[in-house]
Amino acid sequence: MADLPSAVLFACTMNAIRSPMAEGILKFLHGERIYIDSVGVRPGEINGYCLAVMDEIGIDMSQHKAKSFDDLEDSYFDLVIPLSPEAQHSAVEMTRVMACDVEFWNTFDPSLIESEDREIVLDAFRTVRDQLMKRLKARFPLSAARDT
Repeated sequence: MADLPSAVLFACTMNAIRSPMAEGILKFLHGERIYIDSVGVRPGEINGYCLAVMDEIGIDMSQHKAKSFDDLEDSYFDLVIPLSPEAQHSAVEMTRVMACDVEFWNTFDPSLIESEDREIVLDAFRTVRDQLMKRLKARFPLSAARDT
């Protein structure tokens, strides 16, 4: 998979944690080369823990505005990556009449961790962030960007 797609859409349930993380990371890695957006099945508010763990790696997500599939201004994507089962269903519906690939990356929702201990919750968010970073680097290698 040496070639980078020209447009990628990440999707999750509320566009509040997983898909914004993936969008922010891929923009950090390839934002000059790929159009990148994210949506949720329904929009929520960006999660504060998401903001905190992304800030730890130098990615500012404070301007992220959650949106749904219905809010998309452009529906031309080469690749849609749903990160939750609910988003997978919506992505398949959206791309039914599009020449677009869909890759389902089932990703744990760290907001399911209920703890009074902030560090335990932050660790769950860091784990998801780091897993997404690793997978994004593997799927969209920096070496492919140099070849274009």
